[in-house]
Amino acid sequence: MRLTRFVHAVRSSLWLVPLLCVLAGVLVALGALWLDRRSDYTLVPQSVTGTPSDAQTTLSVFASSMVSLTTVVLTLTMVVVQLAMGQFSPRIVAALLSDRFSQLAIGLFGATFVVAVLTLREVRGSDTGSVPGLSLLLSYLLMAASLVTLILFVHHSGQSMRASGLIDLVGDRTRDLITSSFPAASLPPAGPDGDPDVVPAREPGNVVRVDRAGLVAAARRADCVLELVPVVGDFVPGGAPLLRVHPALGRTTDVVTAAARLRADDVARLVLVGPERVHGEDVSYGVRKLVDVAERSIAQPFDDPTTALQALHRLHDLLRQLATRPFPPGEHRDTDGVVRLVERTLSWDGHVRLAFDEIRLAGAGSPQVSRRLCAALHDLKAVAGPDRQAPLDRQLRLLTAAVHRAYDDEEDVVAALTPDAEGIGSGADLTTAVVLDGARGDGVRDAARAGGRRPS
Repeated sequence: MRLTRFVHAVRSSLWLVPLLCVLAGVLVALGALWLDRRSDYTLVPQSVTGTPSDAQTTLSVFASSMVSLTTVVLTLTMVVVQLAMGQFSPRIVAALLSDRFSQLAIGLFGATFVVAVLTLREVRGSDTGSVPGLSLLLSYLLMAASLVTLILFVHHSGQSMRASGLIDLVGDRTRDLITSSFPAASLPPAGPDGDPDVVPAREPGNVVRVDRAGLVAAARRADCVLELVPVVGDFVPGGAPLLRVHPALGRTTDVVTAAARLRADDVARLVLVGPERVHGEDVSYGVRKLVDVAERSIAQPFDDPTTALQALHRLHDLLRQLATRPFPPGEHRDTDGVVRLVERTLSWDGHVRLAFDEIRLAGAGSPQVSRRLCAALHDLKAVAGPDRQAPLDRQLRLLTAAVHRAYDDEEDVVAALTPDAEGIGSGADLTTAVVLDGARGDGVRDAARAGGRRPS
């Protein structure tokens, strides 16, 4: 039991690894100084180390710098801990404090300080004295390693401050615990469920890049069609289907034969999976982040509709760019014109719902947000083709119903759905016509109370 408690303390403490590194630094410094004394300080000539005055100045700078670096590392560690406690969960602190990289960085800085101080004590004289050359070179080496570690630590701390970094930290450790605690079932090499037509994901993560040309070439060699199961940006659990193998149209090769020709690991490497989504090939990720900004600005305790409007401006601009552009079909052919790769793509309806659904639900009670949404939708209707009008009409209908539920007075409803000077073109007149017909105002009110539908 005592051994178990000791092992637990070692794994969960922040101080033990740095302390061991400092003790190791003391031993290494004493060993180097002993070698310098045995050689009468002639192992490294002074043409390399400089005069005793130069060595003293250099080591003094090293020692003071290490104190500053150690302070910076400890401060950053505490900042990360506070952010994690305030924004995510207090229970994540233990995982952060037991982070090995932070502990090793603190230990390296402490060891460098100790080596510099012990070496400084051994320097004798000013211009004609003795310099422990080997120990001085060791100090140089540790200082260079500390500078590299500082850069890596800043990067590591920045990654740790991200939500995905903290989530991955806990998720990876829990996954390792599951792997070590639960025996793995023996899976057939063809697929996670014994399906020969499945290429599983080798590791969990988000699909960030797809080598479509490589997949087309692999499918052509195997005379099959590959289907990319997740959309670019989707999260794929480890072992889940990443690609499916289908027989090529008009060919006699069956699925089992085609899958046997494919090297699952080589094909899976053509789909890059990362810890979080990136903008490289994922247009919807930019829309997703703007929606997050807008939704967070509307929510309490922030209540900042102006920031939400700024995000809506950019969402409007992005959808306006998409409104008149053709969407990729999701089929990729080889040089003979045969379809070899099929992937799912987000449609116009999907982009509209992604951009407006959550903001509409969260911001229907904010007049600024509802007016801006209404203006953007009417402008998009003016530029979108006839086949792309239905998703915009749906958003207008749901927005009108949501505003009616938020306000009891009909004049407030009109004010919340009438674009002001920030609106576009004649959106004000169009919106007023949709929301309130002067001759049938009571009918509109009754229809809204019944479910947001206008009487015909």
